[in-house]
Amino acid sequence: MSEEPTVHQHINDLVAEEHSLRERLAKGEISVDEEHARLKAVEAELDQLWDLLRQRQARSEFGQDPSSASTRSESTVEGYLQ
Repeated sequence: MSEEPTVHQHINDLVAEEHSLRERLAKGEISVDEEHARLKAVEAELDQLWDLLRQRQARSEFGQDPSSASTRSESTVEGYLQ
């Protein structure tokens, strides 16, 4: 997941999945619990991907190799606000 276009595509796919989950819930195809569980996972993965893009941008701005950025753990990324 190191190339930026791939990261952006994965973000777009996850956003589409978020929309799909909400639509499926509205149609009664999945339960609220199923929607919430999957949305939590999708949102955590999105946070990791946005973090990766920010790392890449920062490395590039400071003359470092952006491809050396790596995906950080969910607990690291989600812990920023706590």
